[in-house]
Amino acid sequence: MAKIEQRLLELGIVLPPSPEPRFTYVPCVQTGNLIYLSGQDCRINGELMYEGKLGTDLTIEQGQEAARQTIINCLAVMKGYLGDLDRVVKIVKMLGLVNSAPGFADQPYVINGASNLLVDVFGDNGRHARSAIGTNELPFHTPVEIEIIAEIRD
Repeated sequence: MAKIEQRLLELGIVLPPSPEPRFTYVPCVQTGNLIYLSGQDCRINGELMYEGKLGTDLTIEQGQEAARQTIINCLAVMKGYLGDLDRVVKIVKMLGLVNSAPGFADQPYVINGASNLLVDVFGDNGRHARSAIGTNELPFHTPVEIEIIAEIRD
């Protein structure tokens, strides 16, 4: 069994199938040895695990759970595109968007739910540059949307 697949099993994570886009885009694009993932959200079996804004509707802990699930969905996209997550050399960059109520400024704490899982899965190769941005709305009232850039090998 592949090393990353084994690590996911140790963490109790079973990846869902790579989601099919509902609009005009592709979930993953490769240029050279980099893959760029389109924004993913916290869906489980097609339904958002949470909806709403951090700071009014959801706690930081719920936001962290949503960010973690969003990374699971990102991993599913990567596996669907690459076939084998052991092809991932390094997580290069993450852009985390947090649906934030006015005055909510704890986006980095929320997005740590995603960053921590990447380190748990990939070790030091999961450490990445990151932006954690608050926004007043996200599509379908998702609390978190995340994009990833990763370096891959052939």
